[in-house]
Amino acid sequence: MDIFQIENNIQKLIDSFSKETFIYNLLLAYDLPKASITRLQKGNLNLSKVKGEISWKKRVFFKEVFDDDLHVTISSLANNIQHEERFVIVTDYETFLAIDTKTQDPPLDIKLKELPKHYDFFLPWAGMEKAQYQNENPADVKAAEKMAKLFDEIKKDNPDNSPEFIHGLNVFLCRLLFCSFAEDTNIFKKNQFTNAIASHTQADGSDLNTYLEKFFEVLNTPEKERGSLPAYLNDFPYVNGGLFREKIRVPIFTRRSRQAIIDNGELDWSIINPDIFGSMMQAVMTPEHRGGLGIHYTSVPNIMRVIEPLFLNDLREAFEKSKEEAKNKGNQKKLNELLHRLETIKIFDPACGSGNFLIIAYKELRKLEMEIYKERRQTMPYSLISLRQFYGIELDDFAHEIAQLSLWLAEHQMNVEFFKQFGCTNPTLPLKEAGNIVQGNACRINWETVCPKKEGDEVYVLGNPPYQGARKQKKAQKEDIEVVFRGFPKYKNLDYIACWFYKAGNYIKESNHRAAFVSTDSICQGEQVELIWPPLFDLHLEIDFAYQSFKWKNNAKDNAGVSVVIIGLRCLSKNTKFIYFENRRKQAENINPYLIDAANIIIPKRKTSISRLPRMSFGNMPNDGGHLILSTEEMDKIISSYPESSVLFRKFVGSDEFINSLKRWCLWIEDSQLDLALSIPPIKDRVNKCKQHRLESKDSGTNKLAERPHTFRDLNEAKNHSLIIPSVSSERREYFPIGFLSQNEIISNAAQAVYDAEMYLFGVIHSKIHNVWVRSIGGKLETRIRYSAEICYNNFPFPLISDQRKEEIAICGRRILEEREKHSEKTLAELYDPNKMPKGLREAHRLNDLAVERCYRSKPFESDEERLEHLFKRYEDMTNFEGLEKKLSSETNKTLKVRV
Repeated sequence: MDIFQIENNIQKLIDSFSKETFIYNLLLAYDLPKASITRLQKGNLNLSKVKGEISWKKRVFFKEVFDDDLHVTISSLANNIQHEERFVIVTDYETFLAIDTKTQDPPLDIKLKELPKHYDFFLPWAGMEKAQYQNENPADVKAAEKMAKLFDEIKKDNPDNSPEFIHGLNVFLCRLLFCSFAEDTNIFKKNQFTNAIASHTQADGSDLNTYLEKFFEVLNTPEKERGSLPAYLNDFPYVNGGLFREKIRVPIFTRRSRQAIIDNGELDWSIINPDIFGSMMQAVMTPEHRGGLGIHYTSVPNIMRVIEPLFLNDLREAFEKSKEEAKNKGNQKKLNELLHRLETIKIFDPACGSGNFLIIAYKELRKLEMEIYKERRQTMPYSLISLRQFYGIELDDFAHEIAQLSLWLAEHQMNVEFFKQFGCTNPTLPLKEAGNIVQGNACRINWETVCPKKEGDEVYVLGNPPYQGARKQKKAQKEDIEVVFRGFPKYKNLDYIACWFYKAGNYIKESNHRAAFVSTDSICQGEQVELIWPPLFDLHLEIDFAYQSFKWKNNAKDNAGVSVVIIGLRCLSKNTKFIYFENRRKQAENINPYLIDAANIIIPKRKTSISRLPRMSFGNMPNDGGHLILSTEEMDKIISSYPESSVLFRKFVGSDEFINSLKRWCLWIEDSQLDLALSIPPIKDRVNKCKQHRLESKDSGTNKLAERPHTFRDLNEAKNHSLIIPSVSSERREYFPIGFLSQNEIISNAAQAVYDAEMYLFGVIHSKIHNVWVRSIGGKLETRIRYSAEICYNNFPFPLISDQRKEEIAICGRRILEEREKHSEKTLAELYDPNKMPKGLREAHRLNDLAVERCYRSKPFESDEERLEHLFKRYEDMTNFEGLEKKLSSETNKTLKVRV
């Protein structure tokens, strides 16, 4: 549920007020479970037995108060909550008091009828923490809310979805935003725009579109060319800049939509953040994305993670050196050179959205320019930095329009700041062209036609391009990838964001230009590394700086944040490289595609273990259309009618079943049991359906399997026991849960298996150093860790060890299993929850980690970073040795052939 719906719900609650249902309707307004509220109303869920009181654990304590002092009552209740109630509310149905027991913010103390205006106080009920929500962008949320209401009204009055009208509506909203901003920031006179509409148009809105068409024409006409106009129109300044140049069809208005425009004037638009508000306006235009408007932008700290190492740190360092020279030697030459450099830099975002990165980059350059002017002092300062230095490509029409508008707003705000510092500034009007923002498909456009570059230019490419894995790409995205990568091996498996990396690589090659993108960490893991990084290195590029994987969080309900990396690219250079971690950075000799300080190794899929470990294989693929797989209820039903069928069933275990102790079963029919199976009607029916499924497939291999419809495609089973390794596991777990199964249990294709594995191998795979390796090079399924035998296991560099070492590790492995057994009532998901892991199990893992790591060296590793650097160096040595072995073997074979 979005915030507008919540506010509307509360308004309805007040409009049709009822004391008896007030608190229940208030809870329903935030989309809390209706069934629970019904139970609360009936008393089943109410922990208070006092009349007029409601206590819902962790949610609310509500009390009607008619005789006592409300303030004394709520203070007493808040200090004595018994069931962790988040909110305490008291009311006499005229005054309304509420306390948030978690944040300890000032109490809400209002008249009850004012409650709709304060809907945000209870947003945690809807899964949105208001402290973050409000502190980051209170004005922007309110402004976006107003615009959303207006948008809804206009759409209701203008049921036209033609591309021409939608584009015109996009332009209209941008113009409206500018006018609202202008009348609160001295571009126009205070409230000039709102007052003109209120005073010179009909209350029913019938002539508002005609008025606005004329108004826009006036703003696009220089004062000297306007001719005879009424004073209320002629009094508006000439705006220019292209904002009002295009002729559009202004929508039709009604009384409500006209009033919505006038209501916009109540806000203080001067405190709007263009970098935030633009993204929120995109959400306004897509109603299904409105759930918490404060979440639809890239935060300033995250943008700074990109622009600081890309160019800002270098500029600041140059400023400090220039300042020192001016101070010590009285020479301002370096300061002047830096000023000139600032006015020639180009910033290019080829996936600019509503312009967040461009706006923050613009603001930071303007701030640095002001610092330089403070040092120079003797000259009259005017900003030399122009919006023409900023370039972007954006596919979405409205975002493209908003990006241009947001840059204008940012320019004006920085001009105001400049005036406060120096007493003079560049005039805002008439507007200059707002950057070079092009609407189009960045995968199809030649970037040099958008942001031309010539010798001596200093260009920085940056942004947060869209990412979409191969399986989730839409048809148009797959076509984009084909345009960019046609001819490359296995290009259809590439993530969508690879297009931006490769096009950026081609743009900056053989130059001093640099690029940096935010990306999901998948581009540095699994198969993606082998697909995208060799082509980039072939362009003679290197990774300049990198942020290792971190959570890109926002305030959306139930959103844990996607794991991302930030990667900077440049041409080969001897300049310093840095790897950034959570709270520090480290200088690196080289940054490889896995974002480790190690050689540029590409880890491919392998069929066998480089460390000569026992073979790990994929589990058993049924390829049965689901007909050979059964639930416990389905199996029990067959066995109850045909007891002899029990020998045909085996437990069927995949990742989910193993980690969460779930039960599924499969028909595992040996050839010798086929007559028995076909004599049991429900089993015969399943076998026949499996055959039909295989015959109907378009795959010839699957058609062939129809000859044996009673069996799985794969028929792997153990003689004694199996070691199961789930194919996916939560990224929250410190250890990838693995374990042993009996020979009667069948491992599904949702897991890997080592059949009849020795105990020491359990310890090795379960160790911290192996987990660190998997997290670094393995792929992801959404945010979960993916385990692949061909990439993770077969490439794991593990030394050859003695039987004594194997036994030491085996002892540790058995200790882990013993500790698990002490908590046999819990699932592995519960045991390996990092917040709930039993102390004994954690200690058993610590001892196992030490035993495995002693196989590498006697000195303990101090960090995961150190573990990975050691592993990559060992892997490099092992692959070099493997290559040498193959070369010697080849030469030996040649010699033998010659002798023969």
